[in-house]
Amino acid sequence: MGEKPLVEVGGEPMVDRVLAAISPVADTVHATPSPHTPETRAHLEGRVPIVETPGEGYVSDLSVALSRVERPVLTVTADLPLVRAADVRAALEGDENGSLTVCVPVDRKRELGLSVGTRFEHDGRQVAPTGLNVVGDGPDSVRVLDRIGLAVNVNTYEDLEVASSVISERF
Repeated sequence: MGEKPLVEVGGEPMVDRVLAAISPVADTVHATPSPHTPETRAHLEGRVPIVETPGEGYVSDLSVALSRVERPVLTVTADLPLVRAADVRAALEGDENGSLTVCVPVDRKRELGLSVGTRFEHDGRQVAPTGLNVVGDGPDSVRVLDRIGLAVNVNTYEDLEVASSVISERF
């Protein structure tokens, strides 16, 4: 399959789709490719500033990256190929420099035939983190948005099939 960020959905690498969605919303965009993804690094070099990480796993690498940029920081994983600028704006609406975990209802992911990994209960319903977050210095909050662009997080071949199917239906 190759490096995950470079997997194509609708003929375009997932990481490019994510960059296109966040660039109109964010003042500065940095990429944090792992040392284990040299092709992704080469693909992004010269397009966005690269933040070096040790490649010790998502949480560890994220901690390193966060220590090198000013907060608040919008973090978005490269495996959200259907995310749109409007989804990002909706997630950030009313943000007050605190930390924010953006989630989608688990029922929506199941309805779409998507895998459901991490989940927790929020306001009486099961929700799943989307991979879009804000890390700030203020209080933590959760925002639940029922948007397909946030629900489709590609973690399995089945998720990739759903993403490809949605892209072909939309465009």
